[in-house]
Amino acid sequence: MNNIRSSTAASKSRWLITEIFKNGKALITYLTAGDPSLDKTEDYVLTMAENGSDLIEIGIPFSDPVAEGETIQNAMTRALSKNIDLDDIFNVVENVRKKSNVPLVFMTYLNPLFSYGYEKFFKKCASTGINGIIVPDMPFEEQDEIKSFTDKYDITIITLIAPTSKERISVLAKQAEGFIYLVSSLGVTGVRSRITTNIDAIVSEIKKVTDTPVAVGFGISTPEQAKKVTKSADGVIIGSAVVKIIAEYKESAASKLAEYVSEIKRVIQD
Repeated sequence: MNNIRSSTAASKSRWLITEIFKNGKALITYLTAGDPSLDKTEDYVLTMAENGSDLIEIGIPFSDPVAEGETIQNAMTRALSKNIDLDDIFNVVENVRKKSNVPLVFMTYLNPLFSYGYEKFFKKCASTGINGIIVPDMPFEEQDEIKSFTDKYDITIITLIAPTSKERISVLAKQAEGFIYLVSSLGVTGVRSRITTNIDAIVSEIKKVTDTPVAVGFGISTPEQAKKVTKSADGVIIGSAVVKIIAEYKESAASKLAEYVSEIKRVIQD
């Protein structure tokens, strides 16, 4: 079964992203660029890649991150206080690309892209080595806002599906590319003690209409939660738990990140 999205390009980046699901369950991790510093963002991306992260989301700090909970909001506030800009973050990506081929996806909002300029932004994504983008405040039906640019520069748009998507689930899934970001719970990002959504049922519904891999995020933090959601899903996405480690250990978080990431990867592979 193939997804049915018509695309003029968007092939190499999609293939690179999909490849991470070919060797068992995939681990996707997130950090906020510039927290605690741009140098450490580069270090921590490489650390996570070397210890089991199959794909890394780099969050672009934004003053109004409506999909983020307190942990990531605070990380973005810390990063913004250092006056970093998009060009600084592209420099980090360029430096990472000199040392690693790990797929990289930006997680951001429409306003920073609009302000920077769509053409300039996606051209820069392509030249520095970004493979995909997640834009939580962009409804699926509004993707044409950026689609001509993502196709032109071969940047994969990652589709989000939430428990409230209901009858739209099959529509969204059929046209998804790279992987589907399945939101585990209502609300914003952040560590949760329990995931009450019937993940298995939603994954099953998605699998009826597409072979595009499904990764579950929002609230996943423990090895037990990661193991549970990957019984049916193809991967797990962990953001706030990673950001919490960075917030606690700041410039010295590398060893803690390595330990955490390797443990999650080990558990979901067993």
